[in-house]
Amino acid sequence: MNEREVQFCWLNPEESADLQLPCYQSPGAAGMDVQAAVVSEVCLEPGQISLLATGFAIAIPHGYEIQVRPRSGLASKHGITLVNSPGTIDSDYRGEVKIALINLGGQPYTVQRGDRIAQLILAPVLRARLQVVSGLGATARAAGGFGHTGV
Repeated sequence: MNEREVQFCWLNPEESADLQLPCYQSPGAAGMDVQAAVVSEVCLEPGQISLLATGFAIAIPHGYEIQVRPRSGLASKHGITLVNSPGTIDSDYRGEVKIALINLGGQPYTVQRGDRIAQLILAPVLRARLQVVSGLGATARAAGGFGHTGV
């Protein structure tokens, strides 16, 4: 498996001693689970959005991004997911990583300090160089849009 170094910094190390670095939960895991660094519990009511602290910042290498994705267990069991899924952390961002959770479930959900609330995936980025042309090549699909290929 390929690895790439990403610099990590606790923003207040003395206040983060009870939290873990983002980490992979199994040898084949693609995402690193991230813990909530909330000071006190946060209750998400159905339909509510909350921006939760993680207590850290990272320096992503140029040419990469960190994708922030929901945890499947929270989503399938409780309806807890990300507002902007997947979220992107750009390589030039140096602020605190925050997780924007939404409760799409039918019951309130409480987030405690140290709960695993999202996962981070390091991914390479290719930038597009747009080329203006007078027309595009034909395909069998053509302009068929949403639902065009079946339900």
